[in-house]
Amino acid sequence: MTEDVVIVGGGHNGLVAAAYLARAGRSVLVLERRSELGGAAVSFRAFPGIDVRLSRYSYLVSLLPAKIAADLGIDVELRQRHISSYTPCGDGGLLVDTADRDRTARSFRKLTGSARDFAAWERFYDLTTRVAGPIFDSLTEPLVDRSTLEAMVADKDAWSVLFDRPLGETLRDWFTDDVVRGIVLTDALIGTFAAADDADLTQNRCLLYHVIGRGTGQWNVPVGGMGAVTASLASTAQRAGATLLTDAEVLAVSPDGEVRYRRGDAEHTVHGRHILSNVAPTRLADLLGETPTEPPEGAQLKVNMVLDRLPRLRDTTVSPADAFGGTLHVNESFGQLEIAHREAAAGRIPTVPPCEIYCHSLTDPSILGEAERSAGFQTLTLFGLHMPARLFKGDNDIARTEALRATLASLDSVLAEPIEDRIVRAPDGAMCIEAKTPLDLEAELGLPAGHIFHRALQWPYAGDPVELGRWGVETEHDRILLCGAGARRGGGVSGIPGHNAAMAVLDSE
Repeated sequence: MTEDVVIVGGGHNGLVAAAYLARAGRSVLVLERRSELGGAAVSFRAFPGIDVRLSRYSYLVSLLPAKIAADLGIDVELRQRHISSYTPCGDGGLLVDTADRDRTARSFRKLTGSARDFAAWERFYDLTTRVAGPIFDSLTEPLVDRSTLEAMVADKDAWSVLFDRPLGETLRDWFTDDVVRGIVLTDALIGTFAAADDADLTQNRCLLYHVIGRGTGQWNVPVGGMGAVTASLASTAQRAGATLLTDAEVLAVSPDGEVRYRRGDAEHTVHGRHILSNVAPTRLADLLGETPTEPPEGAQLKVNMVLDRLPRLRDTTVSPADAFGGTLHVNESFGQLEIAHREAAAGRIPTVPPCEIYCHSLTDPSILGEAERSAGFQTLTLFGLHMPARLFKGDNDIARTEALRATLASLDSVLAEPIEDRIVRAPDGAMCIEAKTPLDLEAELGLPAGHIFHRALQWPYAGDPVELGRWGVETEHDRILLCGAGARRGGGVSGIPGHNAAMAVLDSE
């Protein structure tokens, strides 16, 4: 059997590519190892007897371009949160309310004792917004070189801050308060094991992708959870004629277009005029029988829980609804982040793990069943930073327990009551909490060492003259393209690599 396109992996990027190509009249076969489509962008009732649909692995949407949503008719509401973040500090804290500038300014003055850091905050995010528009628009176009992209940005100061200078230097120069510096730094560390001053600028690249989404840096909650995004994409691809197979594990890929896969007890072979890889580059190398490059390392602990209500905070001047209404930063000052990085780099679970928390049910109550909503239940999803895969390779179960214990203790330090007192128990008596280490993400999703971006994020411009005018998805094999997070301009729930791989196929014909 021969298909125009065979897509290895049914995550959201693979579904985007399938939808574009099938709508263009190409025959498309998607092969997904797991029993459900969506990869990391799925919703799940994680706790038996509790009707709560959690976004299990990925939580928020920023990088999905309106162009892709419009092209494919993705029917998902993305709901904005007016509280950007709350960061506890002692018995007080810093609240950033995007709908109330004066309220935010007062909170800065109360924390820092002056107006200087708030002015620097506004200056910094004005800078990132100036960069966001032109760069975000470029992500669904053929690659340009560095100098061309710099000319498109047309802002030397912004370019220097984001592309040339380690972020740590900028934060120390611009801000006086350690907590404020840390809030900015966190967006440079999500899914990335790096220090603020790393010379290779891994942290800068991570920050860049976190501040350019939708041309503004805005992060939104998908109504219905991440599974709603996947369901809409799958429906679009199927209506266009793509064949989507689950429980289909790809065993081998060859440069001439042959794909072997197992489904049930039988092995099958299919040939593709083009093969799109929605798996990590290291996994693609395995499938090709090649020696993979040094594998990347994921660096996060993901925790999902259901509460009977939101917990009370030590800071009595902020309501739990506001504190948890955006991103709750816990022990994420600049100094705390750097200490945690040093401890993890030395092979130790951080003494005070930095983490951030989202309560999606406040923004989207539809993820709660009727009984759970009436009872006042809320969801929390926690993203623990500086938890690299190396910490879990001895005994993943023991290390997971230790990391979760330390992380909950970190959270408790900013609360007026223990978080465990608020965690719902399922009908079988089990607490409604689950934790996923990088090794769990590798086993469940095929993410190498749990790296949520498949590998270190890359700059959104051509890294080699050969890439110019191309889409950043090509490999050394003409038939094989990357369409997942490991492509240039990949990472995050964006659909951009899927779009770009589809365009590369259509351009080549």
